[in-house]
Amino acid sequence: MRTTRKKKILVFSAHPDDLDFGCAATIAKLTSQGHEVVYCIVTNGEKGTHKVEQTKEEMVTMREQEQRAAGLVIGVNKVIFLHQTDGDLEHTQEVRKKVTCIIRQVKPDVVISQDPGNQRFDSFYRFHRDHRITAEIVFDAIYPAVGSKAFFPELEQGDALPHQIDEVWFYGTDRPNLYINVSSSMHKKMDALRCHDSQIKDFDALHAHLFKHARTEGRKKKMKYAESFRRLTF
Repeated sequence: MRTTRKKKILVFSAHPDDLDFGCAATIAKLTSQGHEVVYCIVTNGEKGTHKVEQTKEEMVTMREQEQRAAGLVIGVNKVIFLHQTDGDLEHTQEVRKKVTCIIRQVKPDVVISQDPGNQRFDSFYRFHRDHRITAEIVFDAIYPAVGSKAFFPELEQGDALPHQIDEVWFYGTDRPNLYINVSSSMHKKMDALRCHDSQIKDFDALHAHLFKHARTEGRKKKMKYAESFRRLTF
């Protein structure tokens, strides 16, 4: 981020761990530079029982604990959970209002989110239904609702006044135009992912895959390792 002014960044994720896979090395770099980062996790992630067998309530608690721990590794002290049902997320006015309220309350300069422009359906993980819907909800909340008094006027009764953000960075995109040099923070990304122990079957294989991907992205801009985003400004 090319600025000497410390900024506030709000990062959205459909599930606990999505943002750590997508942009944790970038977040680690931003927090090390003194920028404030807040996480907002839209669904509970209770269906992520690939490695462990727990009740729904136990799974929700576990995944929240894992995400908070991962955030602390990266330098993020505040994690907001919207508690929508994993796998059954719908793009409703109610959820859009909740996201609008969070953005207005946090008042970020930059919002980071999954990319609503991804429509190729060439990856099962990237095009998970919750990922697509979360991305669209965040996009539609940002514009026009977050900055307009005409949308959700009842929110103004509290501390959720209209707010204008500067830009959005979409991660997991297939059309990047912004590359962040994360050569010094990839190890932090991996440390954060280790916190999601309930979700990772083979950490060594994951380590190799993510470093390979970051190396591929980095080569595009003559960096050792990079994370890429689609940047949209107002």
